[in-house]
Amino acid sequence: MRLLYLVLFVLPLSCNPSQKTSSPLLSSKTYTYKTTLPLHFTVESEGRHAQHPLVYDDNTPPDNKLTDAGAALGRVLFYDKNLSKNKTIACASCHKAELGFSDDQVRSTGFQKGLTRRHSMGLTNARFYQNGKFFWDQRAGTLEDQVLMPIQDPVEMGLNLQELESRVSNLTYYKPLFIAAFGSTDVSSKKVSKALAQFVRSMVSVNSKYDKGRAQVSKRRDPFPNFTDEENYGKMLFITPPFRNGGFGCFVCHQGEGFVAVQASTNALDAEISDMGYGEVIGLSTRDGHFKVPSLRNVEVRAPYMHDGRFGTLEEVIDHYSSGIKAVRNPRPPLFARRQFNMSDKQKAALIAFLKTLTDKEMLADPKFSDPFRR
Repeated sequence: MRLLYLVLFVLPLSCNPSQKTSSPLLSSKTYTYKTTLPLHFTVESEGRHAQHPLVYDDNTPPDNKLTDAGAALGRVLFYDKNLSKNKTIACASCHKAELGFSDDQVRSTGFQKGLTRRHSMGLTNARFYQNGKFFWDQRAGTLEDQVLMPIQDPVEMGLNLQELESRVSNLTYYKPLFIAAFGSTDVSSKKVSKALAQFVRSMVSVNSKYDKGRAQVSKRRDPFPNFTDEENYGKMLFITPPFRNGGFGCFVCHQGEGFVAVQASTNALDAEISDMGYGEVIGLSTRDGHFKVPSLRNVEVRAPYMHDGRFGTLEEVIDHYSSGIKAVRNPRPPLFARRQFNMSDKQKAALIAFLKTLTDKEMLADPKFSDPFRR
């Protein structure tokens, strides 16, 4: 990635004795956060169940377009432990870059060692979710709303918005960052929200083995030249409609080039639902047990899986869809009550091989997403 955006200052390296974190180490250059999207993000997928271009799912609002300066500020805020009550937890504590911005704990640990209600969702390609709602239960109406909620959560980070603004205002390294992003040193929770949202929306995966193969064919159902036979077989199983021609219809819930649904859904984990999810938020029993479907990009590194982190491996996830689907009262296609996919060992292995092609190693190691407080 070329380093294009120039910042005409070098941030101080001295530590403030009142802080538990040092000043961030940012050079006189910062990164380009705008990603050039590949052609396959802009075209409709083919087939009987054609799906619209991924770019149509972009949830960026008109008043918070991605800028390099805004995302650079968001990066520092994302990693800054000063944004928690006792200065021990940052957003990045529960969303680790090398794990696709997810957590390897079943439930994440808050500033007083309390545990979150659900597993931390990965953030890869969060920008491409059409309805723009966030959290597993979709209780946040926008990403701008969502990024402030963990900071205020009594388990996660424990600040109120007034304390947040005071903390950030008193940290000298933020002044040039706010000037670059917003033209002023004035700090507000709205500006913090916008910068954090810009950084999260910059977490776009476009360089996986899948993307490199997709770029070599005109249609995604065509065999990818860079894939093994097993990976191409797994791709066929994934994108072929359910119970027809040997396919499993995984794409129904993990749609298009983003491999993400357009709405919350159920994966038939439990016949008796204890966590109502989206149904609890909107007060509608027919949506009980429905949760946001995250993008499958970088899924290989995001264990454990599901909203409650119950599955520790991809093998366990595939086993669930093969023979563990429960008879829920509100099933959605292709997960029909009491119907199992009964996959063979060969099919399971092929699906996992295909899912691993969605790992974007370049993104996971990209320094523009790294911790600026590391020495």
